[in-house]
Amino acid sequence: MQKPESLEEFYQHNFQENPYTVQPAMGQVNVFRMEDALTPNASPVQYSRRDFYKITLVRGRNAYHYADKSIEINGPTLVFFNPQVPYTWEPLSNDTTGFFCIFRESFFSGRFNTGLIDLPLFKPGGKPAYALDAAQDREVSGLYEKMLAEIDSDYALKYDLIRNYVSELIHYALKLRPSDAPHQHPDARSRLTAVFLELLERQFPIESPTRRFVLRSANDFARQLSVHVNHLNRCVRDTTGKTTTDHIANRLASEAKALLRHSDWNIAEIGYSLGFDEPAHFTYFFKKRTGLPPSAFRHV
Repeated sequence: MQKPESLEEFYQHNFQENPYTVQPAMGQVNVFRMEDALTPNASPVQYSRRDFYKITLVRGRNAYHYADKSIEINGPTLVFFNPQVPYTWEPLSNDTTGFFCIFRESFFSGRFNTGLIDLPLFKPGGKPAYALDAAQDREVSGLYEKMLAEIDSDYALKYDLIRNYVSELIHYALKLRPSDAPHQHPDARSRLTAVFLELLERQFPIESPTRRFVLRSANDFARQLSVHVNHLNRCVRDTTGKTTTDHIANRLASEAKALLRHSDWNIAEIGYSLGFDEPAHFTYFFKKRTGLPPSAFRHV
């Protein structure tokens, strides 16, 4: 798996220059028209993590591939990406237009009650894409136009204004999906299940064949959470309808699919990174979960 793309590499890949060496604040935030990044000289977008956040308003028919999922969008859509999840973008038509802004988490230090990664829009496993109607497209486009105008202005506090406009984008999407607001768990079983699922998710993505998935069993998670394994199993099963082992195995299989599709690691390296000491054990696990051996899945 490639290392996260830095802002320096982003500018070099898309614009063959590094403008924030001239304007250092651009190392914290910047905004673009999509058309300006779709130049003949631009490098293909690689599947990788970035070391910055990105919010895109895209029009036309496009596909985004992130983690082990793919979403196809047709029409104006607001899409959110965080530094923890690898992704790439694929245009499916020739009429792609829109805007995107990129920023580091430090640009918003102290501005939200939780960290950006805990917001429903950016949280791993959350919903990153929000379809817009024509009126909503105009409203969101207006925010991007204001940011573009400020980027080119001489106003001394322009980055404070841009921070406010990006905050508006985030709140706009949060209001589109009120049900995605942070959930208050009704009881102790639900709270423990939520903590288990969050701890499971935090182990991904696997970025190096030498970095192993270590919490591989219900007992491992129970020790980490300081609860009895039977209590953890009962809470997870009662809350989700699935066993703790099923959740772990499903997430392992999901990560295995992503690594087989988007990395050049061999089968043994992928298996080892996911906690399997023998390639044969990984092959048996993967085939049982997907119906295909890893080598066949890689070439589907």
